[in-house]
Amino acid sequence: MSDSRPRRRFLARVAGAAGALLLAGCDRLSRSGWFPPILERAETLTRRAQRLVTSRKSMAQEFTEADLSPGFRSNGTEVPDDARYLAMADSGFADWVLEVGGLVERPLKLTLAQLRQMPARTQITRHDCVEGWSAIGKWTGVPLHEVLARARALPRARYVVFHCADPMEGTEDSKYYESIDMDDAHHPQTILAYALNGAPLPIANGAPVRLRVERQLGYKMAKYVMSVELVDSFAHIGGGHGGYWEDRGYEWYAGI
Repeated sequence: MSDSRPRRRFLARVAGAAGALLLAGCDRLSRSGWFPPILERAETLTRRAQRLVTSRKSMAQEFTEADLSPGFRSNGTEVPDDARYLAMADSGFADWVLEVGGLVERPLKLTLAQLRQMPARTQITRHDCVEGWSAIGKWTGVPLHEVLARARALPRARYVVFHCADPMEGTEDSKYYESIDMDDAHHPQTILAYALNGAPLPIANGAPVRLRVERQLGYKMAKYVMSVELVDSFAHIGGGHGGYWEDRGYEWYAGI
């Protein structure tokens, strides 16, 4: 694994450099005619490069507490402009429930307290944002595979979709969503995080629960997760491309 780290850092720097062109004006760029094809080719190259140097089961680099960044920026939304979410935040998320459904044998409704009682994983990892910045944080949460094991995914399930609380600018009904495949869903570093640096997850970083899928760029790590849906296709969700930004031209696979 140590031999792959310099190459992973190189790929992250390439992605970060490209990202400096993006999110400050990402919505405008995504609507242009020329930018999405360029992004698609770049992301396809990144995916192919990653597969040359790492396997789908490889681990993202983990750090020590001495490496923690002084602060951890908010990527994307800082406070969801949603009345239901704000009411839950006022009560410390006592009424928040994670719904797990779709192609499962046993649909679940899990409170934050129940998630905290499940087996947990703590990992210190680097977040690489498409905007061009990085930060190292200490995340604690439930491995997603623990949740999926309780829900009993059906054999035809191919993807896990995360539906979130944050409405997106410029849309009336669209809320942020993201997705990953079953390989990433069962990876040991893929967690539903409820703590950052030993404290409850701040709202700006996705409280009460956010996805951490450490081998991909930051826009894949959905914040303010409200429900998890197992599906065999994206056709009926959003624009059909597997994520809010993917519907606007970003590549679905954002590995680093």
